[in-house]
Amino acid sequence: MTQDQALTILKTGTNVFLTGEPGAGKTHTIREYVRYLREHAVEPAITASTGIAATHIHGVTIHSWSGIGIRSTLGPYDLDALGNKEYLVKRLKNATVLIIDEVSMLSAGMLSMIEEVCRTIRNNELPFGGLQVVLVGDFFQLPPISTFGNVAEFAYRSRAWKSLEIVTCYLSEQHRQEDAELLSLLSAIRSNEVEEMHFAYLESRIMKGETPPENITRLFTKNVSVDALNDASLSRLTGMEHEYKMESKGKASMVESLKKGCLSPETLIVKKESIVMCTKNNPSAGFANGTLGKVVEFQNVTHFPVIETRDGRKIVIEPMEWIVEEDGKVRARISQIPLRLAWAITVHKSQGMSLDAAVMDLSDVFEYGQGYVALSRVRTLDGIFLHGVNQKSLQVHPDVAHVDQHFREMSEKARCAFEALEKVEIKKMHENFLKACGGILEGGAKISKKKNKETTQHKTLVLIKNGFKIENIVNERKITEGTVIEHIGELVRSGMMEKDEVKGLCQKDLLLCLPTIFKAFDKKGATALAPVFSYLKGAYTYEELKLARILYI
Repeated sequence: MTQDQALTILKTGTNVFLTGEPGAGKTHTIREYVRYLREHAVEPAITASTGIAATHIHGVTIHSWSGIGIRSTLGPYDLDALGNKEYLVKRLKNATVLIIDEVSMLSAGMLSMIEEVCRTIRNNELPFGGLQVVLVGDFFQLPPISTFGNVAEFAYRSRAWKSLEIVTCYLSEQHRQEDAELLSLLSAIRSNEVEEMHFAYLESRIMKGETPPENITRLFTKNVSVDALNDASLSRLTGMEHEYKMESKGKASMVESLKKGCLSPETLIVKKESIVMCTKNNPSAGFANGTLGKVVEFQNVTHFPVIETRDGRKIVIEPMEWIVEEDGKVRARISQIPLRLAWAITVHKSQGMSLDAAVMDLSDVFEYGQGYVALSRVRTLDGIFLHGVNQKSLQVHPDVAHVDQHFREMSEKARCAFEALEKVEIKKMHENFLKACGGILEGGAKISKKKNKETTQHKTLVLIKNGFKIENIVNERKITEGTVIEHIGELVRSGMMEKDEVKGLCQKDLLLCLPTIFKAFDKKGATALAPVFSYLKGAYTYEELKLARILYI
């Protein structure tokens, strides 16, 4: 199934299990669905089974969202206590769509507890209290762990899963791996059909006494190995330390959740020659979550680190934000340089990343899925450097291998069923779901008396349409000038604002200077602003340059 076909099904409001191999575009598809919902004034509840996964999708952990927290059981007393929490009741009753990412790491018992909380608090006996539930993940990846360290039952074995009458969307496209041999190996692992030729592929990547190339991350299965290598490697560098402190704003519990899920540390310390990894996607600046590089210098004015990637590109890494949105509002935000030391990282924290290359030792793999996750992080077989392999590293859970075939068959049935429908029929299903959620139709027609939920960008747009200037929006919304300009950039990229409207927000002095700034962009590039700021000798603020960049690109 393609991403577009999956989106068509999601928009009908049916309960969906979105799955597929690593690199198939699960996260991208969910982001597109979230964007669609918000364009129609429907705000989804975005959650994940782990803090790291939650930061990737601007969400919170499902444990936090549902109020379950660290509970391992749920009795009548617990349900009463949760039902007396006003904020929790409001959150669950206002929800219409619940997205749970990395469902493979959620146990059957936990999913059933979440279902019971939703049903009880929403006072609705339908599964999950009548929410559209979208479960996202790949059960070949890391399995759920119980509180006692044992492998727990998979979520698809739960009564909650079975009650959903779920439609499976198995994505078949591939956007990460780039060579046939690696794809063949990963497919063989998934189907438990690893043959001699696949072992030969791995044998060819084992380093026999050789030293791996520089600037390549080591993947370990345990945190202690990662911390030891990163600390020792940093201490061996003789350059001056540069320290960057994380900034935060918002509800304390949500800020803490963001910090736990953020791959960048609260205090980032780097030196020249440090091996680092980008921890956030920023296509306009030329890097993604997982991009590897080496710190080669620090900007004179801003002191932001400049990294050189493996393909020789130099990129200034400026601070970025991680946010939690709820009911269309930003409830918490943290800001940090999106880097982490990357001489080493755990397999667990690499989940969801795309790496150019990695050094790994699969001889100490101790659970199903670890070897598969490590190998599937890398784009090509040539990017894999192995110290060793054990038999467990090429094994997947036998129950998952069996049920995967069922998921594929169900997905194919769903694809055929929806392809058989007339376009007008599907459009009507989409409109009916928006109506049930209290959203808006194409063209802005309101279809419910339910109060519209606006995204933070929409709120900025409404003020702009009402004649507010940037400084007025800053005062009205109590947000920074930089955040308003970020909203403007997103609104232009989504087609909701024209560049002429942006010009109307610029000061006359800036408009007169645009040719000068554009020439600087031509010479220094527009992806990173620090080189342009230095080239123009600080004549323009970063906010002015950001506005100019929106008009330039």
